[in-house]
Amino acid sequence: MSTQRRVALITGANRGIGFETARQLGRLNYDVVITSRDGIKGKAAADKLQSEGLSVAYCPLDVTREESRVRAIAFVRERFDRLDVLINNAGIMPDGTPEKPHQSSFFDTPLDAVVSSMETNLYGPYRMIQLCVPVMRARDYGRIVNVSSTLGQLNDMRGAFPAYRMSKTALNALTRIAAAELKGENILVNAASPGWVKTGMGGPAAPRTAAETVPGITWLASLPDNGPSGGFFQDRMSIPW
Repeated sequence: MSTQRRVALITGANRGIGFETARQLGRLNYDVVITSRDGIKGKAAADKLQSEGLSVAYCPLDVTREESRVRAIAFVRERFDRLDVLINNAGIMPDGTPEKPHQSSFFDTPLDAVVSSMETNLYGPYRMIQLCVPVMRARDYGRIVNVSSTLGQLNDMRGAFPAYRMSKTALNALTRIAAAELKGENILVNAASPGWVKTGMGGPAAPRTAAETVPGITWLASLPDNGPSGGFFQDRMSIPW
């Protein structure tokens, strides 16, 4: 794997949107590190992408555990001595499914679901950004993409999925804060909504495939130096917070 190529780290990439993002970035000649909690599934995903001729490595990562996060960054530094792109894709929806919103009322959702959602969807990305930015600063280049959701939009906030909604709203706030603190540096931070996608989380009734939605994510991952930062996008179009 060449150290001259861009290196991208993707959390939760053994399937769905993360896996397809790894594939499409690999086709753009990135060295990609895919991560997942399940080592067997993660290694199988990496093997699959390698069989397609892509430069992909696997590293175990549980974004809710500090020692796991630190080990993942150490793996990237040791293997590539650089990190250009972080895609915070790992996420959970502990309070229902998009196909059954009536089962996820705020009044029926236990606090434990909110806590677990925040641990994965907010605290994980929070620490990953903190750990990755120093590596990016060493080469004066970084692109950070937080995979969010329109369910986190305050502009059109509704009922159902309270744990998931609040975690994604908070992730959007994290995006704005990080982008503001990195202003003037060549490290761009944006949030991406993939829309409702046919994945393990989205279910089979979703209207979009991962292959259809991922170009909007890879676009943010490969922005030019004068690209936007602190924005919320879907399919390369800015959308309301």
